[in-house]
Amino acid sequence: MPLFRRRSGGEGGQDRAGRRGFGLGRRAVRAVEPRLDPTFGDEAVRAALGWAAAGDWTALRPALAAADGAELTWLAGAVAEVAGVEEWTARAVADAPEDALPLLLSGARHVSWAWEARSRAQAKYVTEEQWKLFHQRLDVAEEQLLEVAEREPSWLAPWYFLQISARGASLGPEVATCRFEAAVRRAPGHLASHRQRLQQLCAKWGGSHEAMHGFARSAMLGAPEGSPLGELVALAHLERWLDLPEGEDHAYLSGPAVVAELQEAAFRSVLHPDFVPVRGWQASFNTFAMAFSLADQPKTARLLFDALDGFVTESPWHYLTGDPVRAFRVHRDRCAAN
Repeated sequence: MPLFRRRSGGEGGQDRAGRRGFGLGRRAVRAVEPRLDPTFGDEAVRAALGWAAAGDWTALRPALAAADGAELTWLAGAVAEVAGVEEWTARAVADAPEDALPLLLSGARHVSWAWEARSRAQAKYVTEEQWKLFHQRLDVAEEQLLEVAEREPSWLAPWYFLQISARGASLGPEVATCRFEAAVRRAPGHLASHRQRLQQLCAKWGGSHEAMHGFARSAMLGAPEGSPLGELVALAHLERWLDLPEGEDHAYLSGPAVVAELQEAAFRSVLHPDFVPVRGWQASFNTFAMAFSLADQPKTARLLFDALDGFVTESPWHYLTGDPVRAFRVHRDRCAAN
């Protein structure tokens, strides 16, 4: 039985049920206070996000210029979430039109900014004005990111963000496939690009459960043991769980076949001896922790919660409640008591 009912409407809606009466028991141990920290305690990243918030491009640019591949993509994504970045990147692009870095940041910010306009609500609850703003911002993102891709053909980052904009703009499966393939040609094991491909294949985006699960499993098995791509299996099962009515969802996720697949995926990826943590590894651990907790597998979930040391990621906990920290805390404490 889950500790929270998932949020109604999947991506939107309100927290429907709150906590469902699980006692913590005698074995509960006071743990590190959970927190949402996009830097995961990294002072260099904290400084970069501070410069982004202050609009200090002179200080931020060297940090981005020193990164490449997945690192640049991750940092650009983190900066793109900072409010107001769209203002100073416009000036930076105008001041140095030959520089691809501010253009990349502006494009990435316009993708994030577009989704802020749309909100996480189901499509039927998005207003006409929200849709208009959503598509206007995606149009800017598309133009800028395609220009970056043309100028810097070896860069992964524009192709990663172009996957998200293509899905939002409903550019179709051929464009989506082309952009995913462009990303993985530049970084074959790039987990974030694989996550975007998984979303594209979800039923809620016009795909199917069969295609989603097939992609997740083939990606995991096609990667060496210790690869983080095993997370895709857990994400696929959470997407399927999210699509089921109450009662059926828990029966599905806690069923023997699904539990076996989750265990295989975890011990082939994040819990494998060859797993090497890279920037943002906490997201994978949060995904598996939530999946195992909902599947009534507290012992395996504890391994993941312990490794996280209180670091919470918004996804996938936002599927349960508008307060990811609360959801993380309740599930972690419940698993610690079992």
